[in-house]
Amino acid sequence: MSRYLVVLPDDSSQPILDAINHAKKSLRIKMFLFSDPQLLHAVISAHRRGVKVRIMLNPARRSGEKENSDARKLLSEAAVDVIDSNPRFDVTHEKSMVVDDETAFIQSLNWETKNLTETRDYAVVTTHPHEVNEVIECFDADWERQKFEPGDESHLIWCIGNGRQRIGQFIDEAKHTLWVQNERYQDPVIIERLVRANERGVKVHVLARPPHKLKKQKLVEAVGGLRIMDDVGIKVHKLKGLKLHGKLLFADDLRAIVGSINLSPGSFDSRRELAVEVRDQEVMERLHTIVHHDWHNSRPLDLTDEGLMSELEDSDKNVAEDLALDGNAD
Repeated sequence: MSRYLVVLPDDSSQPILDAINHAKKSLRIKMFLFSDPQLLHAVISAHRRGVKVRIMLNPARRSGEKENSDARKLLSEAAVDVIDSNPRFDVTHEKSMVVDDETAFIQSLNWETKNLTETRDYAVVTTHPHEVNEVIECFDADWERQKFEPGDESHLIWCIGNGRQRIGQFIDEAKHTLWVQNERYQDPVIIERLVRANERGVKVHVLARPPHKLKKQKLVEAVGGLRIMDDVGIKVHKLKGLKLHGKLLFADDLRAIVGSINLSPGSFDSRRELAVEVRDQEVMERLHTIVHHDWHNSRPLDLTDEGLMSELEDSDKNVAEDLALDGNAD
């Protein structure tokens, strides 16, 4: 099997742990957040049995908040090679691992316990040599602080790079159905593509984070994007029982994109991100089951002025002004 899908929390961290525990030669790990004790222990154990382990961790969020300090200290004390990710990017949001130069994990999930146990997340595991080699080439370039240019023939989807173009093209080619799971819908180009897909008769289903879960500085663009889609008849829902963190597009039961890319200008234009397009039948069959299950376990977002006022009044006292809502809405 050249590609398979890992679904969180259904599959747990076991597929990742198994890959680390069976590594014989090398591990390349690039991670936005890394704190899960089991995965940290597995990586340190791999190093101690002679596996060449190299890890890049995002040093801080754009806000300046540092969340990988404890993991970096633990790894450094165990003599694991760990460095900050490439400073060329505002943030390295990519979540990837390459095992023994043969298998690549392209993920939406951080290596945090909550992403393994509480959130809807995905990983595509590939042994296609051209895909694995591309992840290796980027890792090695970022490690050495050199430029990485995947080029027009790139098999993978990169930011900064071909991300907006490839995702826009993917949406444009949808014919019948399009399921989208993402935390934020802020990029005007992608929102336009989703609106156009709806207008040409594609049944578009959008899962998003509830507005009160968004950071205040992301609120205006994100809510605006959701309301535009809602206004044209796109169904916009929020997931029940699980937190949505996955970044998924699934078209016509035939094609999917999985990776780390939020649908926001920052992700496309200033962050290191990675995703992969897949068409494998077994992956498509599993995604068909998952997206329908998640839609069944979701409910519509109330994006009316009244709904937004009610949802956001506790987290944003100036919600009416911030979102230009009817301040008299009950």
